[in-house]
Amino acid sequence: MWGIAHSQGIKLPTKDYWEFRDMITASQRRGHSFDGYLALFHWTELIQSSPLAIERSVYEVVCGAYRKNNVTTMELRFNPMKRNRGGEQDLDHIIAAALRGMDRAMLEYPIRPGLIFCLDRAFPFGLNEIIAEKAITWHDRGVVGIDIAGPESENFRVSDYRRLFQRARQHGLGLTVHAGESGPVEEVAEVIQQLEPDRIGHGVKAAYDPRTMEMLRDRGIVLEICPTSNLQTGVVSGWEEFRWIFDQFRRYDIRFAISTDGPEMLRTYIRDELASLSRLGILSHEEQLQAAQTSLQASFVPQVSQVAAPALEPATREEVEREEA
Repeated sequence: MWGIAHSQGIKLPTKDYWEFRDMITASQRRGHSFDGYLALFHWTELIQSSPLAIERSVYEVVCGAYRKNNVTTMELRFNPMKRNRGGEQDLDHIIAAALRGMDRAMLEYPIRPGLIFCLDRAFPFGLNEIIAEKAITWHDRGVVGIDIAGPESENFRVSDYRRLFQRARQHGLGLTVHAGESGPVEEVAEVIQQLEPDRIGHGVKAAYDPRTMEMLRDRGIVLEICPTSNLQTGVVSGWEEFRWIFDQFRRYDIRFAISTDGPEMLRTYIRDELASLSRLGILSHEEQLQAAQTSLQASFVPQVSQVAAPALEPATREEVEREEA
């Protein structure tokens, strides 16, 4: 981020690298509220707001996940409209650049990434509709799903997005929604009824509502659980509350995956999340393996077995030798 900012001539509020690093990351010492955590994205979104910047950012994040944690299937989600400087940059150029960064990473490592476009609760419906339509347009190039994220907004109504989500599903996109995090407990049930998502981001507050837990179980919806993120933002009070939440997941047979949310910003990686849950006796080794398997099964990135190989005519000796050359 530091290098990208300076290569674009972006004026930062500090010339000290370590102050900059502290400015864009959460810390156990300082702590953050939910809104405070979202505020960290201000500088990352500004710095990444150009085709060159977003290409390098996607490339570095996807490659880094493989090198540091051996992550071979990865979904990277972001809001492309928050990377085009309010319309100054062309949105399709931003998207194409993100996909180029992903393609470069796949040329170097044995990985299968995909992009998820985030709609924003603070955006008017018209802007979110544009993002969803862009996801549909670029679906065959590596955009695998859409999400709804951002802080609570009095102008946002889940029901407004019912038809838009149905359209996205009809075009093969996966559907996930941030819910049950900062909003009320009832929010998760409304999202399930109105949008019928495949997965729900966080969703930890669902543990406090038996009716919602039954809906999650009966529909097989997967929760994307991000322990460090929820602890940093105060959504979950501590590890003991998490212990109780996972006990409820077991009781209702809820499917869940362990995720990192924003690993660089939160200074955590998937291995750290699993290590903490193991060390505290919250998840057994077998449960961690099951969570990993669930994450692969619920991923919007096409599995290798799902990709049909094209039918090929037998090659001539000349063609084979030309390919070898």
